[in-house]
Amino acid sequence: MSLPNDPLSSSVDPEFIEQSVGYQMRRIVNLMASEVDHRMEPLGLTDAQWRPLLRLFLAPGQESTVATLARGCQLDAGGMTRLLDRLETKGLCRRERSQEDRRVVNLALTDEGLTAAAQLPDLLMDVQGIALDGFSDAEAAQFRKYLARIHENLAKRLVPSGGE
Repeated sequence: MSLPNDPLSSSVDPEFIEQSVGYQMRRIVNLMASEVDHRMEPLGLTDAQWRPLLRLFLAPGQESTVATLARGCQLDAGGMTRLLDRLETKGLCRRERSQEDRRVVNLALTDEGLTAAAQLPDLLMDVQGIALDGFSDAEAAQFRKYLARIHENLAKRLVPSGGE
């Protein structure tokens, strides 16, 4: 029961949360992640594990250290190290000392990792296709522009360091 003059009982629309952009985006991300997780099961991968595999697959040599891969996957180096330990145990990637600088450890996909990673783009595009079902190509392109604008707006105001 609210008290008279209670600021929380003001004229806030009860559907405020459901209509907010952040809430809607979170719902979409959660649903897409659930579908991706379901499709990753046959590959033996979790939501967290496919991301570094895909980045190593799409940009071999460019994101080959723990630090660069962690930045690309938006994880801290410690979290990425633990994740890579699991991927290495599964036989999907390996660590190799750099020939140019022995202090640097590079990451590479194994043959098994390449096989798994090669399936990821099509799998992810299928999930995206489900999400965009019923959108025309023009609508999908416009939607991507809106998302990019939201990201740009938030990045320049909330994350001055340029983080994702």
